Amino acid sequence: MSTFDFKKFHLRAMNAATEQEKQEINQELKDLYASLNDEDKKVFNEELQSFLIKEYAAINSMINV
Repeated sequence: MSTFDFKKFHLRAMNAATEQEKQEINQELKDLYASLNDEDKKVFNEELQSFLIKEYAAINSMINV
């Protein structure tokens, strides 16, 4: 089970009305990461990598249809 909800951040950034709003969402994610201890940062990085791989695969499968 995932600890961090990257999909929430991703969807918010995709639907952001302005670049400023996107930057604020990105900063929120950076602040979350900075607040974590080393063990949680490891989990964060592993889950982020997994999320990105799944998103890339989904995009790639749509392109190759």
